[in-house]
Amino acid sequence: MANHHTRVVPEIDDGQREELERWLRRSRTGQALALRARIVLASAEGGSDVSVAARLGTTRATVGKWRRRFIEKGCDGLLDEPRPGAPRTVGDADVERVVTTTLESMPRGATQWSTRSMARACGLSSATVNRIWRAFGLQPHRTETFKLSADPVFIEKVRDIVGLYMAPPERAVVLCVDEKSQIQALDRAQPMLPPRPGTPARQTHDYKRNGVTSPFAALDIAAGEVIGRCYPRHRSTEFRKFLTVIEKAVPKELDVHVVLDNYGTHKTAMIHKWLLRHPRYHLHFTPTSASWINQVERWFAEITNKRIRRGSHRSTRELEQAIEDYLAVYNENPKPFIWTKSADDILESLKGYCTRVSDTGHQGASTACSWTST
Repeated sequence: MANHHTRVVPEIDDGQREELERWLRRSRTGQALALRARIVLASAEGGSDVSVAARLGTTRATVGKWRRRFIEKGCDGLLDEPRPGAPRTVGDADVERVVTTTLESMPRGATQWSTRSMARACGLSSATVNRIWRAFGLQPHRTETFKLSADPVFIEKVRDIVGLYMAPPERAVVLCVDEKSQIQALDRAQPMLPPRPGTPARQTHDYKRNGVTSPFAALDIAAGEVIGRCYPRHRSTEFRKFLTVIEKAVPKELDVHVVLDNYGTHKTAMIHKWLLRHPRYHLHFTPTSASWINQVERWFAEITNKRIRRGSHRSTRELEQAIEDYLAVYNENPKPFIWTKSADDILESLKGYCTRVSDTGHQGASTACSWTST
């Protein structure tokens, strides 16, 4: 009879080797299973239990155990055996029924399922429904928004703007320009209560309006710096003033590529005349309903979250001063946003949305999806 010192070199065929190597390459493979695969592959090379254990940082007993399991049962022997305990009371059919009902139907008198309504409909407990939803990543109570552009030259505009981000032209600066119109100077009715252990900061829901301002911003995509001004209104007059501010800030020897949206104030005769007098400026308009492609929108989200939303301002001047202070601090250590998706990646992602919208039979689906076939 063989004793525990006896070592048999496992023989691995091509199929088994491919499966073991696939386990090692897959990012979601558990560390325990990956170690067992390494043990078998190292043992097949003729290494002893001691040498394999030293090489992989484990014990000789562990190496011997998984070597024997592989010899007896192949790759299946490396998998965890079923844990002891009571058998499952919820079968695959029950799980499938919950998932299918969640995705393909709605309850009577409501727009989404809850754990209790689903439990009543499927004859299960709400805790079981909750576990199934968590396992499949289902969250019926949540919704997110989306908007598909129906711009007839959507593809051309996406390739143009993303091309500027991915490969900026030489001897030129690329600026993402926009305005955040009608920002209200709100003064809370009562002072904000600071956070305490276990309690977040709190503020009253009622407030007094003290006027509005419209901050304009131009984000340099290469340096991350932002040129900003606040104006009481957001007409083409203010936009021309802001272009003059940009003209003074950008070195004369550089061309200026400006990414901006299709707002009417950007296309008036006044702006056209200004551009004719400044031929180094080149405008790149974003597709309609696609402001997400303009990087300055990300910067506006930053200033909204960090300086405006929770602020309390008794006048528009206080609000403008807060914006100017944030701008000064930001430009002390600017960090550009890194654009990672190519135009092809963006179009491929949107193609999936278009297909899903088209499948719903929505009347505007054909218009929104027309550019995906080009």
